[in-house]
Amino acid sequence: MHLRPIHFVDAPFAYPDGAVARLAGGMQWFAGYEVSEGGRRRAVPVAEITSLGARAAELHRRITTARPSWTLGSRTLRFDQPVVAGILNMTPDSFSDGGVHRDDPAAAASAGMIMAGAGAGLIDVGGESTRPGAATVWEQDEAERVVPVIERLASAGALVSIDTRKALVMERALAAGAAIVNDVSSLLWDKRALDVVVRTGAPVIIMHSPDPEKGGHGSGGYRDVVTDVFDWLEARIEALVGGGVARDRIMVDPGIGFGKSLQDNLALINGLAMFHGLGCPIMLGASRKRLIGALSNEAPVGERLGGSVALALKGAEAGVQLLRVHDVAETVQAVRVWRGLRDRALVG
Repeated sequence: MHLRPIHFVDAPFAYPDGAVARLAGGMQWFAGYEVSEGGRRRAVPVAEITSLGARAAELHRRITTARPSWTLGSRTLRFDQPVVAGILNMTPDSFSDGGVHRDDPAAAASAGMIMAGAGAGLIDVGGESTRPGAATVWEQDEAERVVPVIERLASAGALVSIDTRKALVMERALAAGAAIVNDVSSLLWDKRALDVVVRTGAPVIIMHSPDPEKGGHGSGGYRDVVTDVFDWLEARIEALVGGGVARDRIMVDPGIGFGKSLQDNLALINGLAMFHGLGCPIMLGASRKRLIGALSNEAPVGERLGGSVALALKGAEAGVQLLRVHDVAETVQAVRVWRGLRDRALVG
């Protein structure tokens, strides 16, 4: 069984007690579920969902429970409203901004602080491209790319995550001041990665891909991409919890563009609310991705701002807690307007 919150409402105060529920302690309220079971789907009111058995009751509990904030040294990352994470790539070959900050840690850190000043609550620093066909970077080289930037950002007060699959890079980045591990392989590419996360206590963002141990861009062969990705992430969460990672220190990412077709990506974005049933915060990384070009006359990477903002707002509507983007100022402005609308709706 899978549950997807539906029938979102602007004015929860207008409904009888128990008729609507708050989504993951955030700014969205909903009145029903789409229940997927045995290949069939049906709509069920929120008030009736716990009558469907233990699985439904557990999913409902996860979906409606507020996500605890992450306290990270002197910084706190809250999950009661959408937060924007700025992408800072120290790579020569990333699909969007490869080479922009190569070999200039001071300029890269300055760009990161401009993102923070524009409203990014997190700066996600990466030293290896994960685009299809990208060459694997030796771990020492990757660490040398990111550590000087992270040191500067952390010393300036920015909250930093390290985007890497490699345990050595995780260790050095965390020692340099990064606070969060963002691993597109869900700690499967490097067998030492789980130990690093457990030993340091760093929160971790895990992403779905069909072949994380080989690079993440294989063919998915999905029966139903939304439930298949949900089940994979649910199993991975249980494995990490069994390995010593606290559930409330895990964030999930459905992996838009990683081993998914255009139709798969669209289904995942439309089905984002289902992933609250994992009981963890959600990150959406759809900024400037191929699906935008596919839907807009093959617009090149540098001309995908409108589509990126549209996807970010779709994520906010679905209750996504972290929006990973290239265009920070524009996305922050859009989210602030969205939040203003939500604030006004919630007070009548």
